[in-house]
Amino acid sequence: MPPFSPFAMSRKSTKGYFVRGQFVAAGSELDQELKRELKGSVDMSKTDLKKHSDHLQALGESLLTLRSDLMARLREAHEDVNDKLIDALEDAKRITNFEGRRRQMQFIGKLMRKLGDETIAAIEATLEEQRKPSAQETLRLHQAEQWRDRLLADDGALTDWLQAHPEADVQHLRALIRQARKDAQAIKERPGEAARHGKAYREIFQLVRATFAGEDGNDHQPDDPVEPA
Repeated sequence: MPPFSPFAMSRKSTKGYFVRGQFVAAGSELDQELKRELKGSVDMSKTDLKKHSDHLQALGESLLTLRSDLMARLREAHEDVNDKLIDALEDAKRITNFEGRRRQMQFIGKLMRKLGDETIAAIEATLEEQRKPSAQETLRLHQAEQWRDRLLADDGALTDWLQAHPEADVQHLRALIRQARKDAQAIKERPGEAARHGKAYREIFQLVRATFAGEDGNDHQPDDPVEPA
C-alpha cells in the first residue's frame, strides 16, 4: 500500500459550498434540499407578485364605478392619477366587445402598477368611502325618515315643512301624503296580510331626502337608497 499523502487528498477534494459555517457537498442530499427550498421561495414570490398584479387590475376595474366627484378629488391629490389612466378608464366604459374589454382591462392593470403605494391606498379608501354611506348621509336618511313619519301622522307637519322649504311642490306632496294614508288604512283592513308600504310612502321619503341633499350641496344620490330601520 502506498504511503498516505495529503497532496493526493487535495487533488480529490469534493466540490461544494458553506452555509452558515457548514460545508455542503455538491450533489448531496443537503445540497438538493437547500436547492428545493430556494426554488420554493422564488416560486412563492412569483405567486405573491401575481396576486398583487391581479389585485391592482381588479382595483382598476372598480375605478370604472367611481363617482366623478370622488375621481376629481383623487386626481387633485395624486398627480400619478393622470390623463392616460383616466382616458383608459373612459375607453373601457365604451368597449362592449368581450375580448376588447379584456385587453383594455389588462392595459389599465399595467397603468395601475405604475402608481405609488400612497395612491393605491388612497384609491382603496375612496372606493370604500363610496361603498359605505358617510356620517352625513346616514344623518340625512334618519332625518328623511323622521319627516316622512311626521308628515303622515300630523297635518301640522306639512305647514312646518313648507315654512322650512317654501320651494316645495305642495300639491304633489299633499297628494302623496293622502295616498300613503289610504294605503296604510287598506293594510289595517287586511290584518292577515304582511304589512307592506305603498309607492307613495317611499316617494315621500325620496322627496324629503332629495331636498336635504340639495341643501347640503350634494346632488348625488344612490339609485336605490336604503332607509334606516
